[in-house]
Amino acid sequence: MSNLTVALAILGGLVLATVVGYNTWMSRRNAPRQPDAPDVGPVETEAAPKGEFEPVLHVDPHQVPGNERHEPLFDPDLPAPAALATPSAERRGGLDPLIDVIAPVSLDGLASGDAAIAAMPSTRRAGSKPVAVEGLNEFTGEWEPAVAGQRYGAFQVGVQMANRTGALNEIEYSEFVVKAQAFADAVNGAPEFPEMLDEVARARELDQFASSHDAQLSFVLRARHAAWSPGYVQQNASRLGFVAGIIPGRMVLPAGEQGLPPILGLSFDTQAALADDPAQSAIRELTLSLDVPQVDRGERPFERMRESAAALAREMDGIVTDSDGQPLREETMDVIGVDLEQLYDTLDTRDLSAGSPLARRLFS
Repeated sequence: MSNLTVALAILGGLVLATVVGYNTWMSRRNAPRQPDAPDVGPVETEAAPKGEFEPVLHVDPHQVPGNERHEPLFDPDLPAPAALATPSAERRGGLDPLIDVIAPVSLDGLASGDAAIAAMPSTRRAGSKPVAVEGLNEFTGEWEPAVAGQRYGAFQVGVQMANRTGALNEIEYSEFVVKAQAFADAVNGAPEFPEMLDEVARARELDQFASSHDAQLSFVLRARHAAWSPGYVQQNASRLGFVAGIIPGRMVLPAGEQGLPPILGLSFDTQAALADDPAQSAIRELTLSLDVPQVDRGERPFERMRESAAALAREMDGIVTDSDGQPLREETMDVIGVDLEQLYDTLDTRDLSAGSPLARRLFS
């Protein structure tokens, strides 16, 4: 064998080794990043909030054409029905004339909580609007949902005037009347219904206000180079306080008080989370979201959203963008923060402060 043949053989071997090494390096470089620990233990699951939502990056006063709202004003001097005690500001989690149509039900005597519970409508909705019944407790003098063993001197039946599906309409109001009348008949009571056209007009006004002040935000975190595995995303997010949500591919930052909606949501491809081998699933982007009216401003939700996005981008080699893939500059986030403060102030002046029971009902 000549020296030339030997040299060519060696050169060919080197080229082959180089190609194999390069391919191996590229495969490792492009493989989804894995968590430091191979086994990420189960984490706490969020309590199911009332309604799920997947927000967007700007305040959109007209999220859906027409009357409906996906993922929703009122007269601040609106009087309560004359026959009822006006709910106090401290109990603004039950029926409230600010966002509910309320029909008082007078009784000749006392009615038991057991009878009221038995007479409740089979479905507590009129169309897409929640219906609720409260009784005036004989002993406490407070309005409350009927409780077995208690006695009540009056009842009130209410239907919510607006939510994110739109304003209460005539058909829904008629369905409410039917349900309230059936309940009143069952407890030997006499209902008094407000004028339908007035209440429907009031509902439209409330819906217009809610539509114009329903802010939902989202940041998109995109991988710069290598994709991420679900475990890698979960590990990094859990270091910031996120826990597993009730939907695969979703994590949440819990509120300070148990039972309240989460402060932030973090979501990625559900199919990647449900894959037979999640370690091989490639995630190239995830969404960090905030439903503004659902979260108390005292939780600093937007500031924590920015901090979380920056920390994840830094640790996971990602870039923070809007839904169109445009990088979000700090100046842009500052502007959004100023707009949010103005929105918070407006909601406060309407007694619909972000995170309050009434706001959570209206914007759901």
